[in-house]
Amino acid sequence: MYPDFSYILHGLLGIPPDNVFAVIKTFGLFLGLAFIASARLTYSELKRKTAKGILQGREEKVVVYQPLTLKDILLQTGIQFIIFAKLIYALQHGNAFIADPASIIFSTKGAYLPGLGVAFLYFLYYYFKLQKQSDHTVRYQTAMVNPQDRIFEITSVAAIYGLIGSKLFSILENLDSFFKDPLGEFFSGSGLTIYGGLILAFIMVYRYVDQKGIRPLHVMDAVAPALMVGYCVGRMGCHLSGDGDWGIVNELAKPEWFVFPDSWWSNHYPHNVLKEGIQLENCSWNYCKQLFPGVFPTPLYEVIMAGIITLILWLLRVHIHRAGVLFFLYCTLNGIERFFIEFIRVNPRYHFLNVTLSQAQFIALGLVLTGLVGMIYFWKKNIPN
Repeated sequence: MYPDFSYILHGLLGIPPDNVFAVIKTFGLFLGLAFIASARLTYSELKRKTAKGILQGREEKVVVYQPLTLKDILLQTGIQFIIFAKLIYALQHGNAFIADPASIIFSTKGAYLPGLGVAFLYFLYYYFKLQKQSDHTVRYQTAMVNPQDRIFEITSVAAIYGLIGSKLFSILENLDSFFKDPLGEFFSGSGLTIYGGLILAFIMVYRYVDQKGIRPLHVMDAVAPALMVGYCVGRMGCHLSGDGDWGIVNELAKPEWFVFPDSWWSNHYPHNVLKEGIQLENCSWNYCKQLFPGVFPTPLYEVIMAGIITLILWLLRVHIHRAGVLFFLYCTLNGIERFFIEFIRVNPRYHFLNVTLSQAQFIALGLVLTGLVGMIYFWKKNIPN
């Protein structure tokens, strides 16, 4: 496994791990790639729908000149203070930062006195620049803004609220840990629940595009393949880093029909980022643990299934001409995939109406039901797409 980028380089080039590249964590790297992949597919679909006339842009006033104000300078000074306080502290505690960047970034730790000094110099520079400013008029220009031109804003909203939602749902699954250390648990870089992120991100993106006059139903169809490819790439990060999203113990003999590598049947996740399991022999690196016995590599299974679902949605997007149907097909397929994979995953179980399932399975059942009802409803409604 590859807990951080230094281990990836070791696997590719043989460079000893636990070097400066260890600051790039594998899960975070793939999370970023997931957003990039999702944004790329969304942009392509929004552009296609705009070209076909399904979505329309609108004229807006765009700021072409914004004079400096004291309020802006104070806000930016505050931001610079935080950035430099964290940056200087990270440089002073390089080993701790490389080992766990989130423990410094998402905490109260910081070199605040040096950071204040840098921020004060920043303030003085722009304050004197403000005094010399002669043009105090905000200037606008009317421009046509198409839906695909908003891809940065859409992705930013999805990313921010996706991470918040993921963390909130993770806290609900681990209330004991949260009550012991509320701030530490909330601001830690670990513990993200994908469904929480999807739900909150969907609500906020829907709200954003509706405010911008873009028809949300058509945007929902446009993002369906993008959501699935993001899930696919993100789960690859879970698998490669060994972040704990693995399955239950699998000591079953590999069946003859299973033609894939042994590690696809039962995986020990050596060098996993959680440092769980037994000590690896002759290993002196930072990550020297592996699981024993092996477990089902469920993230890998989800990568494969999510990839197949992405391909299905991508091919069907130009053949389904009823708006809303593709998105609710995504809900159905996503829910089915997650519901069944949970039976061999390690997750807390909850009891409800004599049924014992994981949080994700209850949500998955809701997704399947919502997807089926949505597909039937919008198929009958027959809104051109």
